[in-house]
Formats: sequence, C-alpha cells, structure tokens
Amino acid sequence: MIKKLDKLILKSFIGPFIITFFIAFFVLMMQGLWKYLDDLVGKGLDFITIGKFLWYVSASMLTLAMPIAILISSIMTFGNMGEHFELVAIKSSGISLLRFMRPLIWLAILLSGITFIFGNYVIPYANLKFVALYNDIYYKKPAFDLKEGVFFTYIPNYAIKAGKKDTDGKTIHDVLIYEQTNPLQNNCIIAETGVMTVSADKRFLEFNLKNGTRYQENGNSYDSTTEFIRLSFSSFKKLFDLSSLQKQTTDDSIYRNNFKMLSAGQINYSLDSLDKLNDSIMVRMNRTMDMSLPYTAKQISSQKKLAVINFKYDKFDSILPDSARFRVVESAITIASNLKYNILDTGNEIENRKSEIKFHKIEWHRKFSLAMACFVLFFIGAPLGSIIRKGGLGMPLVVAIIFFLMFHLLNMFGEKFVKEEIMSPFFGMWLAVLVLTPVGIFLTYKAMHDSQLFNKEYYNRAFKYVKNRFKKIVS
Repeated sequence: MIKKLDKLILKSFIGPFIITFFIAFFVLMMQGLWKYLDDLVGKGLDFITIGKFLWYVSASMLTLAMPIAILISSIMTFGNMGEHFELVAIKSSGISLLRFMRPLIWLAILLSGITFIFGNYVIPYANLKFVALYNDIYYKKPAFDLKEGVFFTYIPNYAIKAGKKDTDGKTIHDVLIYEQTNPLQNNCIIAETGVMTVSADKRFLEFNLKNGTRYQENGNSYDSTTEFIRLSFSSFKKLFDLSSLQKQTTDDSIYRNNFKMLSAGQINYSLDSLDKLNDSIMVRMNRTMDMSLPYTAKQISSQKKLAVINFKYDKFDSILPDSARFRVVESAITIASNLKYNILDTGNEIENRKSEIKFHKIEWHRKFSLAMACFVLFFIGAPLGSIIRKGGLGMPLVVAIIFFLMFHLLNMFGEKFVKEEIMSPFFGMWLAVLVLTPVGIFLTYKAMHDSQLFNKEYYNRAFKYVKNRFKKIVS
C-alpha cells in the first residue's frame, strides 16, 4: 500500500519530469530537424509527409530525452524539498534518505524498462521507416517553380527560362525552352508570351505559347548530315511530364537487415550468422589453397621425407627437362598470382564481416546501456538535489547539464573507441555507465550523511582555517 510520504514524493517528481521530458524531447527534435532542413526545403512536401519525417527523426531522440529528464527532475524534486526544509523534517522523524527515495527508485526502474522496450522495438521500426522516407525525399527533385531569368533544369532533357513572370503566377514572357531528345538533336522554342497550367493530377505541365518560333535539328547516327527546320507559330501547346519531380515510394524491405533496424534478439541471430559466415570463408580459402597446392594437403611419409632430405640438388632447374622448364615456371607464377588475389579478397571479406559484427555489437549494447543510464543518472540527480538544496531551474539545471554532458561525451568517446578498435564493444558502450556509477554511489553516500559538499560557508570556514594555520606556521 502506498503511504502518504510515497504519494508526496511521486507527485513532486511527476510534474517536473513531464515538463523537462517534453522540453528535452522538443530541443532534440529541433536539432534533428535542422540537420535535415536543407533536404526538405523546396521539395513541395505535404504536411503529412513532413509530420511522418519529424516523428521518425524524433523517435530515436527519446532514449536521450529520458535520461536528461530523469536527471533534471530528480535534482529539482529533492532540491525543492531541501530548500523548503522538508528533507530535514523527514530525516528528523527517523526516515532515511533511501527509504524516502524508494518510490522514485521503483519509478526509475520502470522508466528504464520503458526506455529499453522503446529502444528495442519502436526505434528500429522508426529507423526503418525513416531511411526509406528520407531516401525518397532526398532523391525527389524540387517542386516546379519557374523564376524570372533562371533556367529550370530538373525536368529531364529540358531547360526552361522565362524572362518575366506576371503576378498571377501563370503568365510568362520571353519564354526560352531547350530540348535534347538525343545527342544529335538540339531543339529550341522561343515565344513572346505563354500561360502555364498544371493538370489536375499534377502529372503534366502545359505551356500554351503565343507568337514564337520552333527550331528543330534532325539527324541520325548513320549519316553525318543533319536537317534544320524552323517553324513559326501563333499558338503552340507544349506538355512536360512532371512524374520525375514526384516523390517515389520505396519499399522499406531493402533496408530491413541493417543493424539499426534490428531488435536485440534479431541482432543475436545476425551475429550468430555472421560468425558462421566467417568460418565458412576460412574453410573456402583453405579448400582453394589445397586445390592450388595439393602437396600441402597430403602427409608425406617419413621415408619420403628422408629421401627428399638425402637427395639434394644444387638448383631446382637442374631436375627439369629443358622442354618443360618454361611451362613449369609460368604455371608457378599463375598459381602464386591466383593465391595472392584469393588471400587478399578473403582478407577484405573477413575484415568487412568483422566490421559488420562490431557495429551489430555496438547497437546491441546501446539498447541496454541507455536504459541503464536512466537508473544511474537518477542516483546522481536525487543525492545532488538533497545536497544542493536549491529548487527551480537555476542551479539544478546547470548541474544537470554538466553531468549530462559528461554522460553524453563519455558515450560518444566510448563508441568512437569501439569503432577504432581501441576498446571492446562492452567497455566502450558501457563506458559512461561504468564511470558515472561510482559517482552516483559517492553522492548517495554523501547525501545520506548530510554532506556539505556544495555548501559555500563550509568551504569558507575550511579556507579560513587553512589560512590561519599557515600564518601560525610562518610566524
């Protein structure tokens, strides 16, 4: 049964947690949006596509928003209680700090589990959808927007320019259209005025041109002669296919086997397959070696060994007849060359598989380490709040940002060390947790014993004491 004290601490924690979580989530989402902003501008995307893009980008940010929200909200909660002397009253009644923290400890475990479940199941799906959608957007050409005096070249085989464009956005003047259907034909249309209209399904662009000339050059690859045609017109209709400007819909199944799109169980299965593939590559290379050098695959009897040792030749050429010497040397060079390329190709393939295994292990450890980081950062934030005894968004926010930066930098450095093979995937991806866990234990111990770790008066008294002792020694 939840007691009143547990309800008090949970209510004090939930409010700051929700606020800080959504603030951190929004900031991280905006960071992701700015990263891909150049790829979105000018593509004529609808709001549904932009909304999907933002959701898929922000999904991976939740595993970073959760730890920083837990850290800031725990510091704020215990800082507010310390500032209003609620912690003093609770401790004076004989309730220890750990007992007071117990409901939040269970809540931190629950949030860590949610972070793991989200990172293991939701984020791989979001990454899969994001990659497919991003590639479709990235390769989509900008929407048709004809500007004055500028060639529009995103429609294949066409370059369109309008000298002037009226305010209605449809009427254009001094129109120039270059068309190249093949390397031997360069057609050109010049018109005084024209009206642009787009079909209802937005697949075709129609130019109704007035008072102009069409220049056409006909030729073929079988004859060097060409035919030049000039045609004047008072009215001419030209259609452009806009399908190349539309966003394509790529099947996301082609990205399904990427390590970022897999859960922990699927990564384990992939790692097992990659290990077996490495073994099969070595077996294949050894089989090739045995086929090229059959004498290395067979055991030579001891009598033959002794016979070979006792029978010595000055040179290998001396045992070969003159007619076969060239063919033997040429065959040896061919075999050696084939073996060299086989070993190099096999080595490159093994290195690629090792790199793939490394990235799979990085992603596997990331799912667990980020979930565990939520729990570790809670044991940093809660003791810090009870030691600092300051509420609000001032000092707690500054301290929280410092510790989160430490966590984030250690996480980045650890992953970089793993990729550069300085550390193993376990130590690299768990570096932040391994470093910050002793810090959390130390701060919890200090908070339980009412440490004056962040008390300015304590350091002033200590400084005055050292100063007086130094004067006495000098005098």
